[in-house]
Amino acid sequence: MEISHGMGAAVARASLGNFPLFSTFDLDEARARVSRVFCEHSLNVVGRSGRLGAEMYYRPLRGVGIGRMRYGASVSVDAGQLGDFALIQMPLSGAETIEHGGQTVLSDPSCASVLSPGQSLRFRHEESTEKLFIRIDRETLERHCRQHLGGDLRRPVVFDAAMHLQSPRAQAWVRLLNWLCQEISEDDASGAGMLQSPIYAAQIEQTVLTTLLLCQPHNYSARLADDTPMVAPSYVRKVERFIDDHADEPITIGDLAECAAVSTRSLFAGFRKFRNTTPMQYLKDVRLRRVREALISASPESTTVTAVAMRWGFTHLGHFTADYKRSFGESPSATLGR
Repeated sequence: MEISHGMGAAVARASLGNFPLFSTFDLDEARARVSRVFCEHSLNVVGRSGRLGAEMYYRPLRGVGIGRMRYGASVSVDAGQLGDFALIQMPLSGAETIEHGGQTVLSDPSCASVLSPGQSLRFRHEESTEKLFIRIDRETLERHCRQHLGGDLRRPVVFDAAMHLQSPRAQAWVRLLNWLCQEISEDDASGAGMLQSPIYAAQIEQTVLTTLLLCQPHNYSARLADDTPMVAPSYVRKVERFIDDHADEPITIGDLAECAAVSTRSLFAGFRKFRNTTPMQYLKDVRLRRVREALISASPESTTVTAVAMRWGFTHLGHFTADYKRSFGESPSATLGR
């Protein structure tokens, strides 16, 4: 069985065999162990399929992880919304029917599924299915996309859910995964492999993210493909630095124009042209990220969402909650409660 000119199932199985995570015949244990890698979800055996025989192999590399798994039996999975990660699933055998963010994908060895953070996910994993998967932390993905675009992201990255592996662009992804599986086959837990090097792992992470962003269509593809020089003028970068340093202080558009020594009209025009946003939206996005950082590190026993939101200038809690969920795919109380 091959996935598009070279990703052999035997290669993937051999390369990940030295990183076993679990093997079980117990449905509840399988659900709990898979949840630790991905997120909480429901898991049910469908119909009179074969006996559950779940197993997973997994190798994390910084903000990226590559793994292989199967359930044995035909199962249905409902994950609600993906929050903190993107997920690419590439069946080595069998098939899955994916319902994701309003799209339906029949995924088999010729078609991978690309699942975006913040989008709903349900799927049926057929009895004979075994798959390779790549998990990417949401913050890692969005930071990398921001670095390429030279500015903030007003919306989360949302991919087309189907990756047709025979297409010319997808072939670059297949070749990369084939190479990465070969690298993992040379790796082990003893510390002797090249993947143990933080520098090498960082380069692999960057290559995986860049290849995915360039080969799979998403809502920022057109901007990434635009090779027109778009170096922002110094006053835009100066305002960004000012906001980053003073986001916890009362700031008006007049303050930002004064800092930049340009008119408010010029400031709006510069941000619209070079950042595809407005100065005040940039300020809001920075404050939302600071709230998230504070909630992740805080304890529910020592603080509240209201206190953190007010600390960063959000006085209308209904609007704040809606903006937060739109940006991060979960409510602020869910972030604090983890």
